[in-house]
Amino acid sequence: MKKIVHHRRRRWLKQVQGLGLLAIATCLTPLKAFAKKEDADEAIKKIIGGAPIKDGKVTLTIPPLVENGNLVVLKVSVDSPMTANDYVKTIHVIAEANPSPNIFTVYLTPRSGTANVTTRVRLADSQRVWAIAQMSNGSFWRGSAETLVTLSACTEMV
Repeated sequence: MKKIVHHRRRRWLKQVQGLGLLAIATCLTPLKAFAKKEDADEAIKKIIGGAPIKDGKVTLTIPPLVENGNLVVLKVSVDSPMTANDYVKTIHVIAEANPSPNIFTVYLTPRSGTANVTTRVRLADSQRVWAIAQMSNGSFWRGSAETLVTLSACTEMV
């Protein structure tokens, strides 16, 4: 009887060990899937087409040091009067090192009142995050911020 229990326990321990290795492999494998700066640049080109993009008007606020990449507070504000003739149409947020660089897009109208957005996002790694605003006149403006993520969103499995 002792031998059977001992054998089952060993088999169970090997299975648990295998699951641990699977969890580590799952966590390390996405490193290959992270977007590169070129992917973020391509996403920005798709947004703006061939239009020029200017620096300014857009302020992106993100903590410079983030302990956990799962819930990172991100604020975007665009300097605009938000009138019927001059308003922000869209705000796109792009992350250079996330598996998919396009984090989100917000659509605004003059009735929005202000061009301010606050939300929480997941960041896979330390990176630069971009905010691109398209104005009602068709112009594009951008702002960016860098953050250092000490615990990537991927490592929560461990």
